Amino acid sequence: MLIGYFTEQPYRGVSEEQVFQHGSYFGISNKHFDRQLGSDLYNDYLDEFCYAEQIGFDAVCLNEHHGNPYCMSACLNISAAILARITQKVRLMLIGNPLPAHHNPLRVAEELAQIDLTSRGRLIAGWVRGSGAEQFFNNSNPAFNREMFEEAHEFILQAWTKEGPWRYEGKHFHYRHVNPWALPLQEPVPPTIIPGVLSLETIEWAADRNYPYLGLGTSLAPTAELWELYAERAAANGFQAGPENFGYLAMVSVGETEEEAVDLAQAFLFANGNRLFARAEHTLPAGFNSPSAIKRLATQASGGWLGLNREKIMGEESARHELSAEDLRKAREDVRRTVETMRENYQIIAGTPEQVKERIETVLRVVRPGTFVFMNVQGDISSERRRKNMRMIAEHVLPHMRKIAAELDLPSQCEVKPGSRPLAPGQKHTRVTHPEILEALQTA
Repeated sequence: MLIGYFTEQPYRGVSEEQVFQHGSYFGISNKHFDRQLGSDLYNDYLDEFCYAEQIGFDAVCLNEHHGNPYCMSACLNISAAILARITQKVRLMLIGNPLPAHHNPLRVAEELAQIDLTSRGRLIAGWVRGSGAEQFFNNSNPAFNREMFEEAHEFILQAWTKEGPWRYEGKHFHYRHVNPWALPLQEPVPPTIIPGVLSLETIEWAADRNYPYLGLGTSLAPTAELWELYAERAAANGFQAGPENFGYLAMVSVGETEEEAVDLAQAFLFANGNRLFARAEHTLPAGFNSPSAIKRLATQASGGWLGLNREKIMGEESARHELSAEDLRKAREDVRRTVETMRENYQIIAGTPEQVKERIETVLRVVRPGTFVFMNVQGDISSERRRKNMRMIAEHVLPHMRKIAAELDLPSQCEVKPGSRPLAPGQKHTRVTHPEILEALQTA
């Protein structure tokens, strides 16, 4: 099993009230940015990733968002390049590069090759379409998002594997001269992971390419259902999916008491968390989601990732207005209720070391991921409290996870190559999840 550490690298200088009053994180004026605090935080997060390596995590995971205090990391490749030199052994997992937002896949290919070479082959690449707000911020036509994503991805693979120089003329990208001098150390290309939030289109795309799929804090029952669809698609392509094809990210807080852990877990939904990532007009630009994806989102329970939720689709979110003290009190009370709901759904795992070990073991037994990523808390939480959470996870939880992973035979993509378990034509594939374990717990 590969165990990763992840943080959104939040800007810790904006209050909950400012986010609630604005109606979202995205679009808050940068007049509120404190340059000295920003400098301190960037360096602090780099130190935090190094600390993750020191205490036993196998990978540090990076992402990027733009114009948004929810995530300060606007250039994940820069952070990865720094970490390639100042860390020694952790994998650098990118979750991931929003290809349509970059507009220059050749530059992305060069940057990632340099990172892989500098790290001496520790890169795990990751490709994402980017959120709706990313299209707005980077002036990308949302109607072309998926086809730009797919074209950029295919071009990068060619840039890494096809001898140059050559010319490229595509629909969205054009290059007179393709001949990147530096190529990745890992041959033919670095391993890849695809983050997702229960998107059938993304599941099928990943399965067609033997790419592991990383579930981003999704509730277990629909996660298991979608992973079985991945396995069916994989079988149609002639291979048996296994733990190496799946990863799972969870928000985890550990405390000396359950009360301490649950109090810390409130920070996962600081100002409603990613539910207020962006308002509807930025989250769902016209043409960004397929009709089938919108239909699935509209049937999901309240919540969502990066602002994608039923309330936005159904037009149930209140319009932006000045919130009273009572409105703010109700908003914070709603956060507390949502934390409890997400704990019930295993999207947030909070408790004493024994409680956390038990619940993570359930996750491992139900969805059987070869990669597990711990997400640290958001909001204005001190570095000391963040590191205490990391330390308690490393000391009390990781050893138990490794024991259970060995017992269940949960190899990561770094141990077993995805797509290396062939199936004969017509051979029935084996199920990859065990949702009946969750059902038994819920009815007990």
